[in-house]
Amino acid sequence: MTNTTSTDAVPRHVAIVMDGNGRWAKARYLPRLMGHHRGVEAARKVIRACSSAGVECLTLFAFSSENWRRPEEEVSGLMSLFMTALERESAALFRHNVRMAFIGDRSEFSASLQDKIQQVEAMTASCTGMRLLIAANYGGRWDILQAVRTLATQIAAGELDAAMLNEPMFGRLLSTAGVPEPDLFIRTGGEKRISNFLMWQLAYAELYFTDVLWPEFDENALSEAFKDFARRQRRFGMTGEQVSGGKHA
Repeated sequence: MTNTTSTDAVPRHVAIVMDGNGRWAKARYLPRLMGHHRGVEAARKVIRACSSAGVECLTLFAFSSENWRRPEEEVSGLMSLFMTALERESAALFRHNVRMAFIGDRSEFSASLQDKIQQVEAMTASCTGMRLLIAANYGGRWDILQAVRTLATQIAAGELDAAMLNEPMFGRLLSTAGVPEPDLFIRTGGEKRISNFLMWQLAYAELYFTDVLWPEFDENALSEAFKDFARRQRRFGMTGEQVSGGKHA
């Protein structure tokens, strides 16, 4: 495990819960979907800012497995917005060398949306810059459960000895396999919850909560989050003196 001290101003992996689109719209007497449209613009700014800053991976929580419970009109509008955003942003992502991938159970999406997701993933697969993970129809418990099911199948088939199971092995079965665990978790909109997002992966992440609603979260707001991150001392179970002295476990 890498030990990061307060001198590291830019996290390798940033994970964001983009909260507050609906409240932003409501405060302006606009339909909730207008807030989501403004949220896409905010996401575009943050993606470019993270890429420019040298972030290796950015994970955005776009649609949780619980969001299907929202009004049918809003869900339908979000699905349409996903499709439009993918069509508009894919070429720009490729130009900026950003590799996009989706995590979550995409089987619930329409065939056309699944096809579009696959097209964007294929289009940007050769990009070598920042990894952009879009968590859609994603839940942290789902992620853990699907990994457990895979392990249970392997153990039942005699392909794996349960006594040999360890954390790195388990991590390779999660949807975020191949990217570093999040260093910084950001949630906008004032709520102070993880909300079933990357539950295993966030074990040692620094948590940053802001009252700024997502449509208003911009490069300056991201910079404030990075400054807060840089002031923190990440100990990973060690003492502050060990970290300050450069000692490693």
